[in-house]
Amino acid sequence: MKSFVLIPVAFFSCLLSLGAQSAPQIEKNQPPLDPQNMDTSVKPQDDFFMYADGGWIKRTEIPPEYSRWGGFNELIERNNDALHTIAEKAVNTRVDPRLAPEVQKVGDYYASGMDEKTIEAVRTKPLEDEFKNIDAIKDRNDLLKEIARLHTIGVDALFDFTSGQDAKDSAREIAQAVQGGLGMPDRDYYTKTDEASKKLRDQYVDHVAKMLTLLGEPAATASDHAKKILALETKLAEASRTRVQLRDPQKNYNKMAVSQLQKLTPDWKWSDYFKQINLLEPPNINVHQPEFFKTADDVFKSAPIEDWKAYLRWHLIDAAAAELSKDFVDEDFNFKERVLHGTQQIKPRWKRVIASTDDAIGEALGKLYVAFDFPPQAKARALELVNNLKEALSDRIKTLEWMDDPTKQEALKKLAAMRVKIGYPDKWLDYSMLQIDRGPYVSNTIRAGKFETTRELNKIGKPVDPTEWGMTPPTVNAYYNPNMNEIVFPAGILQPPFFYANADDAINYGGIGAVIGHEMTHGFDDQGRQFDAAGNLRDWWTPESAAKFKERSQAIVNQYNEYEPLPGLHVNGELTQGENIADLGGVKLAYAALQKALEKNPQARTKIDGFTPEQRFFLSFATIWKSKQRDEDLKLRLNTDPHSPARYRVDGPLSNLPEFQKAFNLPGNCPMVRQTDKRVNIW
Repeated sequence: MKSFVLIPVAFFSCLLSLGAQSAPQIEKNQPPLDPQNMDTSVKPQDDFFMYADGGWIKRTEIPPEYSRWGGFNELIERNNDALHTIAEKAVNTRVDPRLAPEVQKVGDYYASGMDEKTIEAVRTKPLEDEFKNIDAIKDRNDLLKEIARLHTIGVDALFDFTSGQDAKDSAREIAQAVQGGLGMPDRDYYTKTDEASKKLRDQYVDHVAKMLTLLGEPAATASDHAKKILALETKLAEASRTRVQLRDPQKNYNKMAVSQLQKLTPDWKWSDYFKQINLLEPPNINVHQPEFFKTADDVFKSAPIEDWKAYLRWHLIDAAAAELSKDFVDEDFNFKERVLHGTQQIKPRWKRVIASTDDAIGEALGKLYVAFDFPPQAKARALELVNNLKEALSDRIKTLEWMDDPTKQEALKKLAAMRVKIGYPDKWLDYSMLQIDRGPYVSNTIRAGKFETTRELNKIGKPVDPTEWGMTPPTVNAYYNPNMNEIVFPAGILQPPFFYANADDAINYGGIGAVIGHEMTHGFDDQGRQFDAAGNLRDWWTPESAAKFKERSQAIVNQYNEYEPLPGLHVNGELTQGENIADLGGVKLAYAALQKALEKNPQARTKIDGFTPEQRFFLSFATIWKSKQRDEDLKLRLNTDPHSPARYRVDGPLSNLPEFQKAFNLPGNCPMVRQTDKRVNIW
């Protein structure tokens, strides 16, 4: 069962040694830029993504257990191998939990997930009490209590409720009430009227019905319930904001007293809800989407109790399915992966259990991981790159021709205050109150979900903990958090192809340098720029500078709206605006930082394998985005993902850079060089 912990602001971690082995690495003789990955039949002026990665794309097949495959996935697989070794050793290492709690919890959690015999034998027995509570619902009061109970174990029902930083008082945590309650990935799946969307809704109804029959409902009853569940969720979807609307932090900040929220939802008592989740009534709540809660109240009041029971049974089994017996797992995979993403084959059990362990007790697993596979020198080198990128952005802000001096001073204050977290947390989460044993797998996930929900709710009204991380150390990713004004790089991503300990600067600045610059630029994209140095949602821009920024950001929206990855399906320039700004800013800043490094070390300007440092920089940047993707997954992500497809994350930003044109001596009228009047230049 997944723990649904909401990050309210979009953007957007005594130890026993487990051995001296290290995770599988790229072969020592394999160069950071492998000529076999290139397709020199494509000219760099026509499509740099295919020039740099076309050889790899031609010879690579997407593994049947994946919906897409690329550099990120290759690194995730290597990390998985390391985590697999760690988990297996933990299973077979008997320790005193008081002396080595991480080893005990990781070992027991992983062992329970791998115990197929017990999982098949108990099926849904660990959930029986929850199903009995649902069956016992007699009225709306009982209904609200059961929704609250399910929230405490991480089950998304009707709406989401959690804690988060107050966007206008970032030093404190505040209660957050947010739209939710859907079983499909996005509200558009319920509201679009094209034939493909209608077909998908039919497949969803079939899926829900099959899952309910596995719970023991007769086929006809399950089919009827599935249709009613779709109808109920459709009403919630119609009242939900789109993903583009959810990107506006001002519109999604609606701080109010509980009494005001109670007026929005007169048909349930928030005092009863708070009592059920064991929370003292908070003084204020940020109600992200007030109109959603008004509709949610109408649905709460009008939908028949029997429909609600079916809805809650469905959401409970949907959340728990991946940790149950094979029949549930297979049907869950069939819809969520095969239908939605085009994935052909389920991952081996050990990979699924490793992912679940990371989800449930990620900092326990991460503490073992960094001791196992993250040398201190990697952290030091990454910090050096971050400082160099900060210097490049500072220089850039000072020389911006479109930004006035008062706004520049505020921007420089924000950059100077930006926190940096690298590798792993300085303070690890304490899991001592979380019971993990070798009993039924789903029981561990339920307890982990409850532990995390309780931990989040206990923050409400308290000062923010600046040491906390939003990703686990093995994660192959990075993020910027506007409320914390921080950039975070887990240990998992500080490896090839992003970061090479012994490679030339051009490689590392084009790889992890562009990633660092990307996250840094998020602090100044269309969302991040609305938060100040302290992480407060505050307008620190003069009207003149704000207008000029919006003019430039609209140009990047227009650019990406033109891209058509599949016939008739375009990139959503509004949805992907922030990531596209960050991609452009990231590579531009990384290039500037490389030039500073080369000035300090002129002998590094020599060619390697026939390429100048500048050319190697751009080839390295393109290499980190090498990727293939199934059409089903691409269609889903064009609807839901704020990131553009990989090809446009390379060709899009580079086509705006005179530095790229100069590096490869490209003619001014080629596809990889945008016309001067359309060229985007923000940061």
